[in-house]
Amino acid sequence: MSLGDTPAVARRRVRLAIRDARNAKGYTQGQVADAMDWSLSKVMRIESGEVTISQNDLRPLLNYLGIRDRAVVESLVQSAKASKQRRQWWDEPRFQGMLTPAMRQLIGFEAEATVIRHFYPMFFPGVLQTREYARGIMEQYSHELTPKEMDARIEARIRRKQGLLQRQPRPRIFTLLDASVLLRTNGIGDNNLGKQLTEVTEAIKDGWLAARIYPFDKPHPGIGTFEILYLEAEDLTHAVLYRESLVLDEIVEEAPRIQQHRALWDRMWSAAISDARSAEMISARAEELNGSDR
Repeated sequence: MSLGDTPAVARRRVRLAIRDARNAKGYTQGQVADAMDWSLSKVMRIESGEVTISQNDLRPLLNYLGIRDRAVVESLVQSAKASKQRRQWWDEPRFQGMLTPAMRQLIGFEAEATVIRHFYPMFFPGVLQTREYARGIMEQYSHELTPKEMDARIEARIRRKQGLLQRQPRPRIFTLLDASVLLRTNGIGDNNLGKQLTEVTEAIKDGWLAARIYPFDKPHPGIGTFEILYLEAEDLTHAVLYRESLVLDEIVEEAPRIQQHRALWDRMWSAAISDARSAEMISARAEELNGSDR
């Protein structure tokens, strides 16, 4: 295990090693489950990152998959141990069953990412949302989510933001927003949208957030929300992709798919309004909305 491995990074390292070794052997997840006398669900959840794997389970699994080099085995065992070191706030009972597996993974990666690149065509990213703005977003899903699920997800967004603000140093965040986010109130009223824009303005002034507005006169690719998070160096080896649509979401780790999204993000970022001008637009809109309720 690398000295800098944190729980989310360590867990990812172990499960990718397991998945890659299984694929190299040509085994299915069902074959692994049968050989280890486990349920198929257990294998799937280990490989997806939903659960950690114990040292007692990991050693025989690595042997079955042909990983027998002592140094490699011990390194993976240490990573498995590191992945269980801390219990996080999203493990609290109030969040159990309220967050999707992909969302739980996103939160873990987000808490340790060095660089995050957002593409949000309709609203601000969850980690930047005020409570009122998050409530407005969640109420759009009242037919898909229970009130308890909505409350838990709103609270999770606030806790994510608090964790981000407490980090030293904070990750570098680059947020690409459609021009419509400056206009759409999401049912929360002008004043609350003004507060949201003010918080974003302050984050930009603090220097850890860069935001660009994608203008109406540019062609839109018609895809949904996604985030690319880099857990160490900003390269594909350390990148994960999070995508969502309606109440469906997923974590993607296949390099070609991540590269495809990054290439699209880069093209749109280059075509968007400059950092400085975008900051001015966000600030001006915040002042306009905050003044409308005086």
